[in-house]
Amino acid sequence: MTKTTTATGQQQADFDALIVGGGMVGAALCALLADAGMRVALIEAQPRPLTLDGWDGARIAPRVSALSPVSVRLLTRLNVWPAMEHARVTPYRFMRVWDAEGSGDIAFSADEAGVANLGHIVENNVTLAALNARILNHPNVTTCYGARVEALQTSATGRWLTLDDGRQLGAPLVVAADGARSTLRDMADIGVTEDDMHQHAVVTTVRCARPHGATARQAFVDGQPLAFLPLTVSGDTRYCSIVWSVTPARAKILEAMPPEALGEALGEALDYRLGAVEVRDKTYAFPLVQRHARRYVAPHFALIGDAAHSIHPLAGQGVNLGLMDAAVLAEEVSGAFQRGAAWGDVRLLRRYERRRRMDNAAMLGLMKGFRTLFDVRHPGVLLARNVGMSGLHRLVPIKRAMMRQATGERGRLPQSCR
Repeated sequence: MTKTTTATGQQQADFDALIVGGGMVGAALCALLADAGMRVALIEAQPRPLTLDGWDGARIAPRVSALSPVSVRLLTRLNVWPAMEHARVTPYRFMRVWDAEGSGDIAFSADEAGVANLGHIVENNVTLAALNARILNHPNVTTCYGARVEALQTSATGRWLTLDDGRQLGAPLVVAADGARSTLRDMADIGVTEDDMHQHAVVTTVRCARPHGATARQAFVDGQPLAFLPLTVSGDTRYCSIVWSVTPARAKILEAMPPEALGEALGEALDYRLGAVEVRDKTYAFPLVQRHARRYVAPHFALIGDAAHSIHPLAGQGVNLGLMDAAVLAEEVSGAFQRGAAWGDVRLLRRYERRRRMDNAAMLGLMKGFRTLFDVRHPGVLLARNVGMSGLHRLVPIKRAMMRQATGERGRLPQSCR
């Protein structure tokens, strides 16, 4: 990193890459580029990094992700998975999906997919804290916490960011990893298509009367998906993280319910398959909007993660798609860096876009299709839906292909995920 001071006293610093957004995806990209020898600055609005120091294992974070085996490979490659395992990860070997309005029921197992686990349920805070521990003392990383970007400028050789404290940071490549309502995406004048799901996700943590059995469960209740995602807390396998996607009006009702009433509603919605349900945390609700950027790249600029695409939580694929973005972009950019090529050149960045856009678009379309299918109330559609689910349950080769897709084994994987 080189530093200069302008005539107005502003401090300027040059890097090989600037990443705006220090969430899971931005932090993973930061680690990948830094490990490749690139000088990276990470800019994050939160005042301080989340760490595992003093982590209270008794408290469960409300937001979790279903990390695929491919994502676990990437996190293992980054040497953060051991710290995550030490904190808390919950493997699941089975998945059960059914239509609460009929007889449709389909089950998946790791054995059928030929993998040890279908995935791991992990609190987002655990993943982020482990990644932060990896980058905070990295010699190639400069972190700027509590900083916001006020301007994005283009130069002949790259991009410049002006932060709200007056600092100016420049690099041949700026990456926006600042979430679904990305400020950087707007500054780069990249439009998005939006699809309002007309649903809110209601999330909380519960403890059930029966163990989860390493099984992720999803029921479609009145066409609205309710997920019970397994969590094991201090050896207790009766915990689950809840994600219930419902209408905004229903979300307000659920969020305002006393814990006892909400537990009863959740148990009834799941048909008491795990017995009585006890709510163990505050209930949160947030709106669901699928977004897809019209393009992922511009000269010296790229979008990754939710800044490029945000997806319905129906299949728990959001963070997996974002981590794959980070891995593919890092492979393309670090390869060019090590060859001495121009890693911010838009022609090189389009290779990343081509590798990721189709896969992301297919998953976005699939989630929209599922939501539409289960929204339809026509009796004929209900019958066909249930017959189709039950029939698919018996077609093991097709199920195996579907599970390979769900575990992340799609297309040409970057080396860090193989």
